[in-house]
Amino acid sequence: MAPPLALDSPVTELPRLSAADARRLARLGVATVRDLLLHLPFEFDSYEEVASIAGAAADARAMVMATLVSIHSKTINSGRHAARRQLSLSEATLRDDRGQPLKVVWFHKPYLAHQLRPGDRLALAGRLKPSRFGPGLEMQNPDHEVVGIELGPRRLAALMPRYHLTAGLTSKRLSGWVEAALPLAGGLEDLVPPPTRERHRLLPVAEAVRQGHRPQDPAELAAAKRRLVFAELLELQAAFLLARRRMASEQATPVEYRQEVIDAFLAGLQFEMTGAQKRSAWEVFKDLRGEVPMNRLLNGDVGSGKTAVAAAAVAMVHAAGLQSLVMAPTEILARQHLDRFRAHLEASFPGLAVELLVSGVPAAERRRVLTAAASGHCAVLVGTHALLEQEVTLARLGLAVVDEQHRFGTRQRELLRAKAGAGRPHFLAMTATPIPRTLALALYGEMALSTIDEMPPGRLPVATQVLMHEERDRAYRLVRSEVAAGRQAFVICPLIEESETQEARAATVEFERLRGHVFGDLRMALVHGRMRDKDSVMRAFRAGASDVLVATSVVEVGVDVPNATVMLIEGAERFGLAQLHQLRGRVGRGAARSHCILLVDQPSPPILARLRLLEAVHDGFRLASEDMRLRGMGEMLGPRQHGMSDLAMEALQNPELLSEVRQEAELLIDAEAGLEQWPPLREAAARRLDRTSIS
Repeated sequence: MAPPLALDSPVTELPRLSAADARRLARLGVATVRDLLLHLPFEFDSYEEVASIAGAAADARAMVMATLVSIHSKTINSGRHAARRQLSLSEATLRDDRGQPLKVVWFHKPYLAHQLRPGDRLALAGRLKPSRFGPGLEMQNPDHEVVGIELGPRRLAALMPRYHLTAGLTSKRLSGWVEAALPLAGGLEDLVPPPTRERHRLLPVAEAVRQGHRPQDPAELAAAKRRLVFAELLELQAAFLLARRRMASEQATPVEYRQEVIDAFLAGLQFEMTGAQKRSAWEVFKDLRGEVPMNRLLNGDVGSGKTAVAAAAVAMVHAAGLQSLVMAPTEILARQHLDRFRAHLEASFPGLAVELLVSGVPAAERRRVLTAAASGHCAVLVGTHALLEQEVTLARLGLAVVDEQHRFGTRQRELLRAKAGAGRPHFLAMTATPIPRTLALALYGEMALSTIDEMPPGRLPVATQVLMHEERDRAYRLVRSEVAAGRQAFVICPLIEESETQEARAATVEFERLRGHVFGDLRMALVHGRMRDKDSVMRAFRAGASDVLVATSVVEVGVDVPNATVMLIEGAERFGLAQLHQLRGRVGRGAARSHCILLVDQPSPPILARLRLLEAVHDGFRLASEDMRLRGMGEMLGPRQHGMSDLAMEALQNPELLSEVRQEAELLIDAEAGLEQWPPLREAAARRLDRTSIS
């Protein structure tokens, strides 16, 4: 006998939910019954309940009750000529209570002809259209439910939920699992203290969940969403406040500002720092002078010069007799930082040694680097997650720099801080994903924020062009001409392998096609996230071992190939503007003119209007703001990346709500007993601080 369903039960214990379904739900952040209940619809399709089919308007969304007269399955040919394929379907005739006929067709569902029986009473929700089979109306692919003669539908209603989905899931199936889980909503623990609910007129959590999945009208859905979003943002803001106050109680070694250090640093640079770089560096220097550890996020576009600002901080820390750590998410990015920090520092500061520690370092070299770090002879230790290993010790760690902040979590930062022993190092995070200020403050509220919103002078913008899929040969000619001139090119694909549910060009398939039929005489390479040796492939490409690199968006961050001048992106409509801008930033890093070609497989006026913004706009912050407006927060940054629901990510566009929640979190924490009197909220905030997916 199966155990009774509980809130913490895995979703696989829900009826008619397979292991493959569980994997799909996991991509939405839904692993347990509790997660499913908190995954509210983002909107509802509205259906008018009609008493008679005859009285319904054509092309109207309607819900009708009718009795099945007949049903059969069939297979037809669809498409034209060579593209023709067979299509299976079920066709049915029904009559409503007044005897009016209704034709229904369900495409791709021949099995319904065996599941439904003449005489079944059905509730149908869909769009009524003039029938192709004669007078009257028909429905195509309506939602349906078998109902009793005396009862109405249990699942179908005038408002039908639309959930955020992933490939292989439908709102109808997800709604069915929610139906099985809803009786457990009463057991959900409420994170929001009763006084907060009263002050802000919020629903109890159980009522919000029931009302959110089964609202009677749009106002009920709005109230439910506001309640769950408020709770999630309250947890987040409470966690940020706790983190800030905890850090305020910690001690760091102050690093005094010395003008001669910055003079030597600037003299050694091969370029003039921009005003934004100088402003950000000064903000960092002021933080370093304090006894409380610096905790600052450096937010800047690709090529805006964040590394130079970090190197200036490292120079100041070295002058104070302290060491620095620089951690990157990939080996190739770590090696690039090694080169840049050496170029920025070693010539200007004799005795300042920059060393590398990654998993691929030979044993003898590893021992040498570990000894140099532990003895203090290494001023800057650059590496990947290998820096977190217990055997890595530093004599006097004063500064930890983390690149691509969103790829590291709080737990990893704590391990870095522990390298400083009794004191705490100053902490500087960097991200090359331009984040609008409101969003950055919401996502990284425990950190001070510096923004480099100015590009170095003389940097050529990447010439960007949107092409239809039938214009692909033009893109290929551009690749050939650039390779003939001694340059290199990227070809980016949305998927790794062929998918039955998506038509995007898979990287593996596209690599074989290009190598066999398009660029057979060129040197080709392939890289994607599932490869173990992807860093070595990208290092070889950077060294000029191949002409064309076929890749997924794994190259979005950290690949610096000055000789690459073409970025060709297949299925560009499948990417957000911010991600396309990041990919475009992989070229244009040398002196030669560079090109970004956006190939569109499924053009539509809204898609083309969105993509053509990239042709005219090269400011990453402006594009990120536009991406937020057009696609939403979750689409732009990936809500799971930040441990937040889709609803909460969307709510980050509401500064009034954010301010309201932040003030409430401060009120609760500043109370005499603080969060100790509200254990559920305190524990949730503490879990969020410990969660590695949050930073």
